[in-house]
Amino acid sequence: MAGRILADFGAEVVHVEPPGGDPLRETGPFADIDGRGRVSLRFLAWHAGQISLACEADDTRLDALLAGADLVIDTPGWPGVLQIEPSRAPQASWIRVTPFGLAGPRSGWRASDLGVMASTGNMFATGYPDRAPVRCTEPSGYGHAGPEVAFAAITALASGRPQIADVSMQEIVLVSNMSANTNFVKTGERGRRNGASMGRTREVWKCKDGYVTFGLRGGPARVPSLNMITKLLVENGIDTPAWTERDFAKWNPNETSDEEMRALEAPLVELFARYEMLEIFQIACETNLMVASANTAREIYGSAQLQARDMFSDIDGVDGLVKRVALVSSGDDSAVPIEPRCGAPALGEGDLPRWEPRAVSAASSSSRAFEGVKLVEFGSGAAGPIAARYFAEQGATVVKVESKNRPDFLRIYALGPNNPHGLEGSSLFNALNVGKYSVTLNLKDAKGIDIARRLMFWADAVLENFAPKAMRGFGLDYASLVGDKPDLVMISSCMNGQTGPYRNYPGFGAQGSALACFNFLTGWPDYEPMGPAGTITDSLSPRFTAAALAAGVLYKRRTGRGIHLDVSQVENALYTLSPWLLDYKINGVITPRMGNRSQRTAPHGAFPCRDEGEIGDRWVVLAVWSDDEWTRLAGLMGVDDASLASAEARLARVDHVEELVAAWTRERTRLEVAETLQAAGIEAVPVHDFGDLHDDPQLAFRDHFTTLPHDTLGDSLYERNGFRLSDADSGYPHATPTLGRHTEHVLEALLGISTAEREQLEQSGALD
Repeated sequence: MAGRILADFGAEVVHVEPPGGDPLRETGPFADIDGRGRVSLRFLAWHAGQISLACEADDTRLDALLAGADLVIDTPGWPGVLQIEPSRAPQASWIRVTPFGLAGPRSGWRASDLGVMASTGNMFATGYPDRAPVRCTEPSGYGHAGPEVAFAAITALASGRPQIADVSMQEIVLVSNMSANTNFVKTGERGRRNGASMGRTREVWKCKDGYVTFGLRGGPARVPSLNMITKLLVENGIDTPAWTERDFAKWNPNETSDEEMRALEAPLVELFARYEMLEIFQIACETNLMVASANTAREIYGSAQLQARDMFSDIDGVDGLVKRVALVSSGDDSAVPIEPRCGAPALGEGDLPRWEPRAVSAASSSSRAFEGVKLVEFGSGAAGPIAARYFAEQGATVVKVESKNRPDFLRIYALGPNNPHGLEGSSLFNALNVGKYSVTLNLKDAKGIDIARRLMFWADAVLENFAPKAMRGFGLDYASLVGDKPDLVMISSCMNGQTGPYRNYPGFGAQGSALACFNFLTGWPDYEPMGPAGTITDSLSPRFTAAALAAGVLYKRRTGRGIHLDVSQVENALYTLSPWLLDYKINGVITPRMGNRSQRTAPHGAFPCRDEGEIGDRWVVLAVWSDDEWTRLAGLMGVDDASLASAEARLARVDHVEELVAAWTRERTRLEVAETLQAAGIEAVPVHDFGDLHDDPQLAFRDHFTTLPHDTLGDSLYERNGFRLSDADSGYPHATPTLGRHTEHVLEALLGISTAEREQLEQSGALD
């Protein structure tokens, strides 16, 4: 996926395969494309825009490519791929992707998407309390890793010198838990599975023909939706005292009893049951109601919004391929569209580029990869702030524009009787905004707008994740500024993008997860859909945003021109589901949620383990990827049944196979099972809860958690992202800022405004 993203951005990408081909070519789903026979839709999706070189490791053609390469992406230790050492191309940056990192006590452990998800806490918190933890049917761990690997590659290029980027998929996915990982040290909350609920309230609701999401949560952004629901209840004649007699502008769910919450939920069950899924979603789009349909692939290809944005392509006979990460425009229309130039190659297909050999540049660790880059961030919530946080970690100066009169809703969401710190007490805001500078501006004041423009003209790049009409209303959108600043690099991220009939549809991660099919794909076939813990689009899309913005910064360095990148969080999520979508478009197949099972192998799932002291709810995941591995596992378990020797036989009797495995794991601890099976070359990983992450020896080895002093909260724990560069330091310069903490510094030290002028601006109300 990372190679596909870089190819979409314009890189020349050669996919190096063994003579027999990439193992992904033999991974389903499959289709017959233009008479080519059995073709892997996963390979078609992730290798569009590339060239194939099939060779042995000692092939001279490979040496010629490596000598001229800027980047090499490899997966050391992954079965079935060529194993090449960085000494073959010392002038290039190597992006080395492994489940747990290149070094450390678990660096040699095997893990597919199943094992990676188990190691992160996210899987533990997904599912129902009466069943095993569950992962998304489509590999969401790989979905998170692809764009972050692309960002790591561009960051290495930005450093200007060769790097070894050590990428841990475990660390990448940890961000999907938002603040849950760091909260544990203060709350002791290990995580829980809430099924179709989020926190204290139901999130998924049954319709006539499907499901929708709607969250009973407060805050200014949600008041219009709560009022609209009240109106719908009245129009449908549903008894609604719990709704009609409530002032939602003053309502705080943190101060609402469980009994009151149930009274609010009951009418909604009846309301949503009266509508078809797309019927209520159409009302939502027309009224800006935060209700989202739990889409399948069928709804995706029928979406008027995606059709208006020309989201799908027909390349080399592959109809329905998700075509891009972002829509691109520029002041002079000179930018190249971000989309694949061709389809995926057949084995060995394509003329190899003739790259000139490159000399090894002098290495120096004197600067961070994005040191000197100036980034201004507008917006709120999770998606924009997480994207900007990547740059803060890699040395950029990130200035976050805030408002005291209209604070980030994550600051407001934490208000309640259990928070003595007010707007500074939000653990979620604290987790997502570390290392930034906070300046407060009044964007309803002309002088405040002027300061915002000056900041944007000072910056190398601007990131905003407001609703589409917001920046236009301030006169701070790309079109309004590019005439005065032709080298403006700006990225706009929102739910559905800046164009299309539903561009103004409001929503957060829970709505994005539903619209992008992740709710439909997560859970058990006999239960309602629910979506992965942590609202996946909030953690997945920021990686695409960061990669696209980093590419925009390098584009400006190379050409001197600006660029506007229009990112849809839903489209980014759908990008990661490309093979699953193609299976419906080409074959008419909608693979449903399958719990933890795989269509390719058995056993593949989460199995119960012995309690560990007073801590119960213990699980381990394991996956057998060959008949030989099954033979080894059966020997360890004492199972002697020749009728289960083949994968086909085990899949046909999967219930029985899982019972055998569960009987064996139930008598052992998670670590005992994992260490025994890993030593035998079999994937097995403990299912971590949020507390286990702090005892994980691999995360400790990689210094994943870091402590910084917060002005209000005292010493606070923060998380690193998923990669480390060998010749560029990274880390956060300081803790998350309090509201307006750096206004004086930003205006005087960065913009050169005098103290007298700043004081006048403050008195006039421009600084909020």
